[in-house]
Amino acid sequence: MPISYLTRIVEFSATHYIRRADWPDERNAQEFGRAAVEHGHRYQCRVTVRGPLVAEAGGVMSLEALDRLLAEEITRRLDGQSINEALPEFAPGRRLATGEALAVYLWERIVPRHVARGARAGGAAHLFGIFR
Repeated sequence: MPISYLTRIVEFSATHYIRRADWPDERNAQEFGRAAVEHGHRYQCRVTVRGPLVAEAGGVMSLEALDRLLAEEITRRLDGQSINEALPEFAPGRRLATGEALAVYLWERIVPRHVARGARAGGAAHLFGIFR
């Protein structure tokens, strides 16, 4: 059975800062530079789902289900927000709000819901990336 890949891209604008709560401002500025103060980015998140191509089933997974999932977990939660405020995991003293940490956080939230939301038999989230 042929394998197919489905990629969806969502974009959002958000602000964030990268600093450690246990460090003074000077050390944060030295370590993280301009990223230590709140600033904004336009993010692009790409999610690729891999699975068997079964024409009768409509593809790897339901496009509507994947779009709803990405809207719920990413765009509705983050567009126009501060990542540090919108996601408690990135509040001061918790995870640093780097692009890599945000990608891991979102991956960990999306994959279990993706499986529950309409992945066809044998389908799986394959790739996930966040770009700014």
